[in-house]
Amino acid sequence: MLIRDIRNGSYARAKDRSVLCELLHPAHEPECTNRYSLAHAVVPHGEATLPHRLNTSSETYYILAGEGRMHIGDESAPVREGQVVYIPAGATQWIENTGQGDLVILAIVDPMWSEGDEEIL
Repeated sequence: MLIRDIRNGSYARAKDRSVLCELLHPAHEPECTNRYSLAHAVVPHGEATLPHRLNTSSETYYILAGEGRMHIGDESAPVREGQVVYIPAGATQWIENTGQGDLVILAIVDPMWSEGDEEIL
């Protein structure tokens, strides 16, 4: 049985400037056979991630708390708690926190995130 708890997770600034805790990554867990990786991300109040793209992986954000503005390619839209955002592979993306508190996101990358696939723009 594999159980992860974000209260015991290790958070660090990711290359895109979000504060990230990797919850599940098949490359680091031999018993995990899924294709995707899962991370808990925070964009602090008044901050935004850097524009970036995953060249071969798609990403899905589930907004757990807060409000923001999602930018994908030439489009942007407000996002809030309870919404899901799909980001296709190869799309330039970034998200800004427009709310009063932290913007908290569950990020699912399929196939699993790899450093060589991410490009900061």
